[in-house]
Amino acid sequence: MLELLRRWLGRHRPQIPPETWQRVEARLPFLEFLETHERARLRELATGVLAHKQFHGAHEFALDDDMMLAIALQAALPVYRLGLDAYRGWVGIVVYPGDIVIPRSEVDEAGIVHEFDDEVLGEAWEAGPVLLSWHDDEGRPDGVNVVIHEFAHKLDMANGGADGLPPLPAGMSVEAWARDFGAAYEALCRQVDMGLPTMLDPYAAEHPAEFFAVASEAFFETPQALRAAYPAVYAQLARFFGLDPAANLERRAS
Repeated sequence: MLELLRRWLGRHRPQIPPETWQRVEARLPFLEFLETHERARLRELATGVLAHKQFHGAHEFALDDDMMLAIALQAALPVYRLGLDAYRGWVGIVVYPGDIVIPRSEVDEAGIVHEFDDEVLGEAWEAGPVLLSWHDDEGRPDGVNVVIHEFAHKLDMANGGADGLPPLPAGMSVEAWARDFGAAYEALCRQVDMGLPTMLDPYAAEHPAEFFAVASEAFFETPQALRAAYPAVYAQLARFFGLDPAANLERRAS
């Protein structure tokens, strides 16, 4: 961890200067939907991420304070309602310079093992670290938020393997969640099979867990589009995350 961040941490959560918050948040324009009290809570959660998680740069990648704070802010969004306890049981965040290449092996129907390199933007390991690729502003893929995606997977894994049904907070119905997400996932799969354009990245059709993670990205990155395409899913995520970005943006525009 960098020396400046060490001084911030001390024995307590980091005391981050206002100008640092402003500089980093300016590079995350999708955070503009936040109301003043929501931004204050997000910052509090982000300092908790910095205090309780261990950041590592892969392949000697040098992380700076702005990078770590940007990751912490985005990681805090999915637990805005749930709190940091939702991320208990693991500590590592490993950041790669650019895309991540992970060796894979698969056995086909004939029993033949195929080995290959899988190039990914991120990966969450159950009870293990979160792997993230870092792209500068020019190299970051449009409409993609790998941090939110992988931390949504972490929430999904909290009750076992990722299946698109994370542990829900009190007052939310498992049956209603399964109904709304199941219907939307099936509709997306039909669109993808027919070669039709989709609001969500077609990768969301790979598995219900990917649908949840991709929908979580869209909830924060393109909330009004997600609400228009999948209103029931949007409503479930608004309750789960404790935020309503689309409504906030509409109030700002009126």
